[in-house]
Amino acid sequence: MVKAMEDHKNQFILILAGYPDEMDEFLSTNPGLPSRFPVMIEFPDYSVDQLVQIAGLMLKERQYVLTPQAEWKLRQQIQREKDTCLEAFSNGRFIRNLMEKALRNQAVRLLRHSGTPTKQELMELRPEDLPQAAPAPREKLMLSF
Repeated sequence: MVKAMEDHKNQFILILAGYPDEMDEFLSTNPGLPSRFPVMIEFPDYSVDQLVQIAGLMLKERQYVLTPQAEWKLRQQIQREKDTCLEAFSNGRFIRNLMEKALRNQAVRLLRHSGTPTKQELMELRPEDLPQAAPAPREKLMLSF
């Protein structure tokens, strides 16, 4: 990788993304690496409102909606995760994983429901569909030009 970066420095862009501690450890493996990454961008966490919007967009793409009670629970859950996992909150990935689990939970709930669900029931996620999720660490993006 270092050779390619040097041989093609005017035609080569390398983008590395990872968790800050692991990226720092990676850069320490070769004394020449830190100087080859002149641009490092650490992205701040999304706000609770932004994460709820992301969840809404993900669901809208699949023609699902959160009930108001489920949205309230989601907000509470996001805030709790942000408060308890200061270094390990994974932002958008947290929401994506949470929504995927919620969709699976909703499907199981509807299977257990007697009778044929209505279109509205098929489309809405309720508070009981939202699982408790385990957090993942934050990432840092590094660029080399």
